[in-house]
Amino acid sequence: MSRVRILCVDDHPFVRAGVIRVIGLQEDLTVVAEGSTGEEAVELFSEHRPDVTIMDLQLPGMGGLQAIRAIKRVAPEAKVVVLTMYDGSENVLNALRVGAVGYVLKDAIPEDLIRVIGEVSAGRTAFPSDVEAQATARTDYPPLTPREKEVLEVLVRGMRNKEIAGELGISEDTARVHLRSIFLKLNVHDRTAALVVALRRGLVRI
Repeated sequence: MSRVRILCVDDHPFVRAGVIRVIGLQEDLTVVAEGSTGEEAVELFSEHRPDVTIMDLQLPGMGGLQAIRAIKRVAPEAKVVVLTMYDGSENVLNALRVGAVGYVLKDAIPEDLIRVIGEVSAGRTAFPSDVEAQATARTDYPPLTPREKEVLEVLVRGMRNKEIAGELGISEDTARVHLRSIFLKLNVHDRTAALVVALRRGLVRI
């Protein structure tokens, strides 16, 4: 059985050692490289081409989000899991926007990290339970209109309502109406969950 090859990037040696130890206890996982900066992350990814990259957000020099963006430019198919101490929908949203497919908090139990690695390596996304709950709450979504799909495409680029309106040549009120309709059809309550659902369904690409 081939092992899932993992790159681990964190600037705290203690955290990195703990992650590597947890992974090392799994027969189907192996760490092929470790780094402590965003620059090292990009270099090591290019050298080893891991199946999954575990990335901290707060790194010296090039930050984690920048490193993910750089890795995705090299390999759009790269599977990156964010491992961070920072909770909140805005942090999840920023990770989504640069192409992360998983998000784990550092105070999670080891089994959560292993589960997320498994989900991601199998081609699925894995985000905090409250976001995932919205993403998987239903499967019979009403179809989006062509305009709503355009709004989603702009939303994934990190634009706010005013910017969405300007990009699509519509009023800000109209942009809000489209967003409310998207949230209703996808059965979510915020932008982060909407993007998780959209990514799962292939409605948008990072």
